[in-house]
Amino acid sequence: MYRTGQIDCGPWHWWSVRQQDLEVFKKSQPNLVYQDYLSNVPGVIYMRTDQAPFNDVRVRRAISHAIDRQELIEAVWGRGEPTPAVARGLVEWSLPIDQLGAGAKYYQYDPREARRLLAEAGYPIGFKTQLTATTGLGRDLIDDVQLVQRYLKDVGIEVELKLQEFGAYMATTFAGKYEGLVRSPYGIAWEPDNVLYRAYAPDSANNLGHVNDPKMTAMLKEQRRTKDLAARKKIIFNIQRYAAEQQYYVYTSSVMITSSWQPYVKNFTPNLTFDYGGRVAALWLDR
Repeated sequence: MYRTGQIDCGPWHWWSVRQQDLEVFKKSQPNLVYQDYLSNVPGVIYMRTDQAPFNDVRVRRAISHAIDRQELIEAVWGRGEPTPAVARGLVEWSLPIDQLGAGAKYYQYDPREARRLLAEAGYPIGFKTQLTATTGLGRDLIDDVQLVQRYLKDVGIEVELKLQEFGAYMATTFAGKYEGLVRSPYGIAWEPDNVLYRAYAPDSANNLGHVNDPKMTAMLKEQRRTKDLAARKKIIFNIQRYAAEQQYYVYTSSVMITSSWQPYVKNFTPNLTFDYGGRVAALWLDR
């Protein structure tokens, strides 16, 4: 229906469009308007940081070193960028990886360093744990989690893959009731506070990593009290740098999304929110 002009706007977002597939579509539909933008939802591996072995920062850093983020993007998601705690799609508030200071090195794919850190933490032959994902978010996530399983095995972390139906996943795992590791999208960054406070504040019901770090909590509260925009942005950037050092959540990537619409659709631009009605109310059809 979209190809034949019966629908005015294409999918609000396409999660996984590989470049070659997108180019084929563009050639068949050259009249459409196209816009790329990075997702404001990061891919994440989260874990029970209140329990061993994940309460040891060396183990968390080893997990981060074990993940080949660029290969994961290219093999599964098509396009995207490695992301810090604030997804790259929230461009004014998200730091590029090379600006994360001391924590930037933990984004490097380095299996040898991962094994060294595990040995230093007391796991010279690795350990066994569980890796959960839901089948309810599409085939790409399943492909992704299987690659993550392989990366972890390569450094000595044997994970049993647990796939959950979406309802069961939301009622248990996404409510913080799980063991081991979880691979999931997590934290829609409409504004930096909602994604950071919910993930790291000990009083947050969505603190899925069970994080309780007084230094992080103090920064989260400080940015809430700071009215000056530049000063608040500095705190948000420092939070991302500290999060990169601690690796309470192992962030993977923000995928590239392509949206499209008919040229007669005016006053429209895509963004990854649930405000579909607001966008429709603002546009008009010039035909």
